[in-house]
Amino acid sequence: MKTIMYGIPNCDTIKKAKKWLDDNNIPFSFHDYRKDGLDAELVEQLFLTSNWEELLNKRSTSYRSLTDQQKETLSENTISELFVEFPTLIKRPLVIHQGVAIVGFNQKNYQAFFIA
Repeated sequence: MKTIMYGIPNCDTIKKAKKWLDDNNIPFSFHDYRKDGLDAELVEQLFLTSNWEELLNKRSTSYRSLTDQQKETLSENTISELFVEFPTLIKRPLVIHQGVAIVGFNQKNYQAFFIA
């Protein structure tokens, strides 16, 4: 099973994670939400590896631009549509490796996740 990184290419955290994977000779493909798309089916696949609350980026501009009502009624059903409409609501990077997800980038966590 191959490794896939999901995100947007101009994100600094994505760049750091890509460099770490390259430096550690871990082959991966990159799925650009904007270029390659993000639809409800892909979101459902992502939910198989991570719960929506772990994926939600509450520090993003997209999250801050949600209405109070949208924030108060967040659930797996409502967030799925929002993730499709605003992919930057998903924490970056999201990496799926051998069917298991790691969210965000931290060198120690990547070392334990990929090398251990």
